[in-house]
Amino acid sequence: MTSTLRTVAAAAASAALLFTLVACTGSPDSTPTPAETKTVAILDSACGDDDGITVAVDASSLEDGDSKAWCIGTDETLAAADALTLVNVTTEGTDEYGDEVVCRVNGVPAEDVAIPAADGSDYFETCESMPAAFAYWSLWIKPADGEWAYAEEGLSTLQLEPGESLELLFTLNGEPAAPTT
Repeated sequence: MTSTLRTVAAAAASAALLFTLVACTGSPDSTPTPAETKTVAILDSACGDDDGITVAVDASSLEDGDSKAWCIGTDETLAAADALTLVNVTTEGTDEYGDEVVCRVNGVPAEDVAIPAADGSDYFETCESMPAAFAYWSLWIKPADGEWAYAEEGLSTLQLEPGESLELLFTLNGEPAAPTT
């Protein structure tokens, strides 16, 4: 397992913003300390038991698609968007719905790649509106010792607890219907 250390970007940004606000007010007592910036371990595999937060991306239903999981070693709550940032996963929304709908994950599916429909036709994802009902990304959450279920919140508001897992799953023509891990 490869392990790297990464700084939580949101904490650093918050500390920088706080420092800027303190500089404007002239109050040196509120200057952030290095302890306010958290460092976490990232492993290139799913977490075991209740250790940390697992993040997974599964595009294996697509030709040349793959599946990958990471473990974020933390004992604190983490925003889903921050978890994706920590493992270098990027998402793209749609023109019509913005980030409320995930259209691409790490550039997949690319706009110029044909996605085969069940009827034999080819579909090209443009990210203008809702993705096709047969070819889409879905967001799943699995509580510690629980079962996978659709996330009830989006990436911007979803909070993850240690022991939980988050998966972005690409479903093509009904397969896979749910995460398998």
